[in-house]
Amino acid sequence: MKTRYIYAVVLGLLAVFATSCESRLDIPKHGNMGGQDDFYKTDADAMQALASLYNSWGNNYYNWSLSKNLLSDDVWCGGGGRGDNADMERLNEYTFDTDHGMISGLYSGMYNIIYNANLIIGLMEPDTPVKKQAVAEAKFFRAWANFELVTLFGTAPKVDHLLTPDEYRQPNSTPEELWSFVEQDLNDAISSGALPSKKTADDAETGIRVTKEVAQAMLGKAYVFQKKYSDAASILDQVIESGKYSLWKGDYDKLQHVAANGSCESMLEVQKRNDAQQAWSLMTMTFIMQGWRTDKLTLTGEAQATIATGTYGFMNPRKSLYDAFVAMEGKDGYRLNATVRTYEQAKQFGVTLNAGAELVGHEGYFNWKNRALKEDCVFDASYFQALQYINLRVMRYAEVLLLAAEAHVMGGSQEKALAYINQIRDRARLTPLANVTLDDVKKEKRLELCMEYVRYQDLVRWGDGESALGDQGREVMKFTVEGTSVHSTNSTYGFQAKHNLLPIPRKEIELNPNMVQNQGW
Repeated sequence: MKTRYIYAVVLGLLAVFATSCESRLDIPKHGNMGGQDDFYKTDADAMQALASLYNSWGNNYYNWSLSKNLLSDDVWCGGGGRGDNADMERLNEYTFDTDHGMISGLYSGMYNIIYNANLIIGLMEPDTPVKKQAVAEAKFFRAWANFELVTLFGTAPKVDHLLTPDEYRQPNSTPEELWSFVEQDLNDAISSGALPSKKTADDAETGIRVTKEVAQAMLGKAYVFQKKYSDAASILDQVIESGKYSLWKGDYDKLQHVAANGSCESMLEVQKRNDAQQAWSLMTMTFIMQGWRTDKLTLTGEAQATIATGTYGFMNPRKSLYDAFVAMEGKDGYRLNATVRTYEQAKQFGVTLNAGAELVGHEGYFNWKNRALKEDCVFDASYFQALQYINLRVMRYAEVLLLAAEAHVMGGSQEKALAYINQIRDRARLTPLANVTLDDVKKEKRLELCMEYVRYQDLVRWGDGESALGDQGREVMKFTVEGTSVHSTNSTYGFQAKHNLLPIPRKEIELNPNMVQNQGW
């Protein structure tokens, strides 16, 4: 596909369909106006259906990303004050129940992706290269959604085809069934021969869509989560040895910004674009939420010149995350200073907290990794800072290296594990390790991928949830110019055994007598 953005396919097709009206009384039919049985026939149909699938995937990013960050020990919920977003606070403090809106949205969002994938897989005959690629990509995204369902919900129903009305009340599946289905879809996509590979690591055009190596990386991740370490090591090695991806050598400080959109490290991203005419249709709340609470701050100097204001102050780094960085890198660590800044560092940059103001869900550490930059904006809309064109990161090559390092530590080559983890450390300007353990991988992964939506699922699969998250929510901190103190406390809080799986949303249980709730809920 020669266009840089999959969304452009839909826009281009719609433009064709909307033009060439010869007279008011004789309007030709443009596009397919028939029903489902008349669609999924041509390459153009395939591209429209695939664009719809990509859109359904991208539209779930906000809920998917923030929910998983809130469940981790990387961040405080934050916001404008206590109660600013009660749903997000409940996730962050483990006080949520079976009726939680974001969990319900996350669950249904995965099935929306699966439905759009099943439309392509079930109704399209893969008899042209374009349609074969569409089916392969659909299988990838169906597997991606099922990976999230099995790792978060465990017993969610397996939906492997378009359901008829008498099939809507599907029973629970088992983790084993879902994992098998994830593997099947990814293997089918990989072996189809329809997924392209990038020409070089810097081939940003091909990398816009799912490649063979991205599907292999996702399969390797699924193997790691199942402790199939030998299988994981084998296929992740193939991704690494392909040379189609590499760590970005630009300024690490800009890795999560427009400067690194589609870089050699980008494996899977929701595409955005710097298009003023389409800015509002492509808006995302992701960055307005993660940006600092600027109505309580005064910005001068470099901060005033570079920071996009009008952001809401959620997702503030925890002191424990900062301390983990310091323990590995020291207070002047290169990667640390590109990820988290202290209030003293923020003041040197030109940021001061207003007199009498308080930041709730904040310990005096600022999210530097995802700070809102004016250079990332389509429009610098300080009244509603949601018009960035940063591609929404889902997987980057650093994660592949760390998954491969873990797989080799647990059942492969110590030499390869060292080589992979030391690539990460080299870019972070750290001394290479002489040997590597699982604990080394855990520490490196927390720092390299902090606030990138992987931590919660990692803690659960490692069996570290209760030790890392057991006290989360007991106290809620606040930051003022005088320093950090306790703002409030909860009597119920923290990760318990039941949180190894999220609850099946209550409405699903109420509407479907064939469903059983996860244990403990």
